[in-house]
Amino acid sequence: MALQATTSKAVEPAIFEVGIHERMPVAQLAMLGLQNIFGMTGMLVFPGLLGRSFNLPPEQIAYLYGMTFATCGLITILQSVLLLRLPIVQGPYAGSFAALLVVGHLQSGGLGAAYGSLLVASLIYAVLALPIRGRSLIGPLARLLNAPLISGLLVMLIMTQVANIALPNWIGLPISPGFPALNIGAGALGVAVLIAVSLWGGRIRRAAILIGLAAGTLCYALVKPISLAAVASAPLLVVPRLFPFGFAVQPDLVIIFLLVLIPPAIGSMALYHVVAEWGQEPLPSGRVAQGIFAVALGSIVVGLVGGFSTIVYPDNVGMLRTTRVGSRYATLAAGILLIVLGGWVKFDMLLVIVPLPVLSALATLLFGIVFMHGVHMLAKVDWDDRKFIVAGLAMLVGLGGMFIAPATLQAMPLWVRLFLQQPVISGGLTLVILYAVLCAREMTGAAKT
Repeated sequence: MALQATTSKAVEPAIFEVGIHERMPVAQLAMLGLQNIFGMTGMLVFPGLLGRSFNLPPEQIAYLYGMTFATCGLITILQSVLLLRLPIVQGPYAGSFAALLVVGHLQSGGLGAAYGSLLVASLIYAVLALPIRGRSLIGPLARLLNAPLISGLLVMLIMTQVANIALPNWIGLPISPGFPALNIGAGALGVAVLIAVSLWGGRIRRAAILIGLAAGTLCYALVKPISLAAVASAPLLVVPRLFPFGFAVQPDLVIIFLLVLIPPAIGSMALYHVVAEWGQEPLPSGRVAQGIFAVALGSIVVGLVGGFSTIVYPDNVGMLRTTRVGSRYATLAAGILLIVLGGWVKFDMLLVIVPLPVLSALATLLFGIVFMHGVHMLAKVDWDDRKFIVAGLAMLVGLGGMFIAPATLQAMPLWVRLFLQQPVISGGLTLVILYAVLCAREMTGAAKT
């Protein structure tokens, strides 16, 4: 049986037409890097929503955009060429956005206490993730994720958690200018163009995302003209500032943010294995630990200057599958562009005027691609009663938390609310703990292998 499994894996065709370590012409790298930026929907949504919820002045919201771009670019560079060395793009994590929003409003210290507590939590997390001689305290978790049941189900839970920024934002709200026909129509056109170019576009398939975005945006603008006033009035450059919203630390908030940092670790490691499998790239636990350490370093920077802790962006992983380009130099280009654009606020605002329904429509397709790859990974599981119990309970715990009545949540402590409302935390921890308890023999066998 072991010989058959090895042989099957050896003949499995590679997903990528351009390998992970292959270099490409600069023009193609720039195009792919820009395409990755357009796929980072949260980058264009979270800073504006957070800033407006706290009634920040426009210049501070612009600063938040700039720091979000720059910190994500820094971590993407670390992942691409220095630590993890995979074609990984790090984007703002929805759970971090939610925690900063909730904690900032519930606590007297506001955003200053939120970011200060995030900084302390990130320092603790970095110590846990520090790779020493190829090992770290999170190494056992990395080895655990080699199991197809763990990695496949986690990918599906990640997609479930981010699904609320896909189709809902595609349709929009009744108060949005294009609701509902224009939002749906322009987004559908962008998706149709993306599908057509991806399947039959030949060489231009590598620009499928950009072409789809352009088509959807043009359709939207023909009906509802897009104003450039926000671009004209935006400042030119943003310079990082230490503790821009003040500084305070509260121990209970440190614990909350430590819990918030768990899903990016679990989710990112699962997607590392997806990308490595597509590129037929070996991924030992020490290399995974280096990738998680890069995420921890990024969270420290966020606590100092603002922004959001990061996670591997599923839609960017979907782009790898769509374009079949796995070169880590393409994501390096994305990281460099993110840092440059993070300091150039006028360009940041130019990205923001791309209609949200169009961005969300394309994200819906890309999220779906990655979700189905999680299903594909589960097909490799040798199912038995124990695995049915592990997978079934974890999935229903993760999904069920999204449907708990608001009145019930309000009666619970803040950290319990954050736990229940994030499927990757509730379902992911249930999955990992149950698998460790009920499938210990398989874990021991995998470790020996």
